[in-house]
Amino acid sequence: MGVITDNLDLWGQFLLGTLLLFFAGGALALILGLVVGAMRVSPIPIARGVGTLYVNTIRNTPLTLVFFAICFALPPLLGLRLTTATSITLAICALGIYTATYVAETIRSGINTVPVGQAEAARALGLTFGQVMTLVVLPQAFRSVIPPMMSVLIALLKNTTVAAGFSVANLGSIRNNLSERGENQFVVILWVMVIFIALVLLMSWAQRTLENRWRVAR
Repeated sequence: MGVITDNLDLWGQFLLGTLLLFFAGGALALILGLVVGAMRVSPIPIARGVGTLYVNTIRNTPLTLVFFAICFALPPLLGLRLTTATSITLAICALGIYTATYVAETIRSGINTVPVGQAEAARALGLTFGQVMTLVVLPQAFRSVIPPMMSVLIALLKNTTVAAGFSVANLGSIRNNLSERGENQFVVILWVMVIFIALVLLMSWAQRTLENRWRVAR
């Protein structure tokens, strides 16, 4: 426990870094993934094509390469000066853009579980595509995508450690800092594992709670 109690300042700082990457990257992924998922089932061929191209390109690219492209290759093109805040923002964008492809496919699979007749009936009433999606299809689709969506978010949580290689403070990079203070690196890694396991268990509990609540609502 001395590894924790003697270095509470670092553990707090790096845990906050991980949570910032997770929540900000997750928010970006959910918003972008919702848009791309809707594009994937859109009746407009161009929208479907753009959505398919985005998903197939980013999802089949290793996350590390996405980080390299956004954190190292993009700043010179935009004339950005790499500061701590800039690095964090770029890391959030990399995580969000990458995870959005999995969010989009999860939402698309949920949309496909909604009977086609409901969307056709809504269109027959004069609703636009946007109204059909937001008022009829998505509310039903969200119920079926809670388990796979939580798996995507758990993967995002673990992927935050990739940002450690791009000068972003998080639990994935705390080992280097604590080793400079003379702490046993193996013990540090074990504690990082324990923290991630606790966070994942917390998310699993949230998933079960949401599933039970929505099951009653049905």
